[in-house]
Amino acid sequence: MTSATLHLVAPTQTERGLLRLADRLTAYVEHRISRRAERRELSLDLLREQQTRRQDPRAVDHALAQLGLTRR
Repeated sequence: MTSATLHLVAPTQTERGLLRLADRLTAYVEHRISRRAERRELSLDLLREQQTRRQDPRAVDHALAQLGLTRR
């Protein structure tokens, strides 16, 4: 009876394969999450840089003139 109990406690080959697949999927998802976080940080840094950069008031007048609109 003891040998039968021990045999039933050990994971089957299918279960071991599923565990390996779950580990690979977890690693893949964690990698994607970290890459997405890196891209988000880069985007936020670029946005902060653009917002803090001093705007040239003549650039707006030039853009309006190109559209044929009156200047401010």
